[in-house]
Amino acid sequence: MINEYLEGKGGRRALAKKYGLIPSTIKYWLDTRDKDGKLKEDRRKTHSGRLKKEPTIDDYKERYEILKKYQAFLEARHKKK
Repeated sequence: MINEYLEGKGGRRALAKKYGLIPSTIKYWLDTRDKDGKLKEDRRKTHSGRLKKEPTIDDYKERYEILKKYQAFLEARHKKK
């Protein structure tokens, strides 16, 4: 489908209809490709241009511990009222 678009065999809307997709999906796919249709390097960047780090198990454990402490704080605060 990407090749058809790049070869001029149809626009986003026509190809979306042909393949049962929505045009914005095709736009997203095209945005991830360069002019030759090859997948661009890594698009997962922050606003500052740094690569986003994939969360690890340790990240989730740390978030869980933080949430538990916050929940205990809220419960203690509620009991004081």
